[in-house]
Amino acid sequence: MTPRPTLIDCDPGTDDAIALWLALASPELDVRLVTAVGGNVGLAHTLRNARAVVGLAGSAVPVVAGADRALTAPYVDAAHVHGDNGLGGLILPDGPAAMPGVAADAMRAVLREAAPRSVTVIGLGPATNLGLVFATEPALAGRVAEIVLMTGAVGEGNVTPSAEFNAWNDPEALAIVLGCGAPVALATLDVTNQALCTGAEIAALRAAGQGACAAAAARIWEGVKPSRRSGGRGHEQHDACAVAWAVAPGLFVGTPVFVEVDCGPGLGRGRLSVDRWGRRGQAANATLLERLDAPRFFTLLTARLAALP
Repeated sequence: MTPRPTLIDCDPGTDDAIALWLALASPELDVRLVTAVGGNVGLAHTLRNARAVVGLAGSAVPVVAGADRALTAPYVDAAHVHGDNGLGGLILPDGPAAMPGVAADAMRAVLREAAPRSVTVIGLGPATNLGLVFATEPALAGRVAEIVLMTGAVGEGNVTPSAEFNAWNDPEALAIVLGCGAPVALATLDVTNQALCTGAEIAALRAAGQGACAAAAARIWEGVKPSRRSGGRGHEQHDACAVAWAVAPGLFVGTPVFVEVDCGPGLGRGRLSVDRWGRRGQAANATLLERLDAPRFFTLLTARLAALP
């Protein structure tokens, strides 16, 4: 197995931290760059958290700061979910210093040097940084094997009745990514809600791993409030689903679809419009992940987290 060159754009965020550790623990991925965007919390926090997560894993992957707000809209955070510092109040040791420069420039530099259709791009936050990459240098989509995004909702949203937070935060950037021409896979709320972390998963992680990353992950899980959507049974591991698709696509059932995102004002902003049956006469531009084998997902996630330092 040859690890695939991988770029990860994120806004840590409790579930981003878990997803980053999964990526860094996965031999299928050669993580070349981690970029931060303002999203779950402000950029100062997401950048520090990304550095801390990478550092705790003993990784030397460069971390670069990106956009602190959406392309056109004012910044709005989700600190009510992730806590003021983004990690539910957990304070991790400071990681390696951020590399100088801007995230979009750093991603473009990696893609320019890559072979055609060779790089996996994983987006775990608002798509602002990725939108800037493909809006300013569209030809770089030809260097991408797949873009995997945790974004959007086909059914009910989590920030409005229609929209998921990442898609709602910067739908204009998401529209650029969906239209860039590279293969796209979407882990929407409809599939990530199936990755429900309960007390049983926390206990299994504590039993499996004694390293600092596994202990921190368990503390993060313990600190996240159970979701109303789950009836208080647990909380969803949204972002780790995007990484899991890149690592073990057999965990999912996906459907080719044509998808657009609503960039207009009002309650529809950020909503995904999904055409499974070709009613629009448009070729599929994404794979919509629809079903997850949750027990196997948590087995993989627990084993990978437990293997970290």
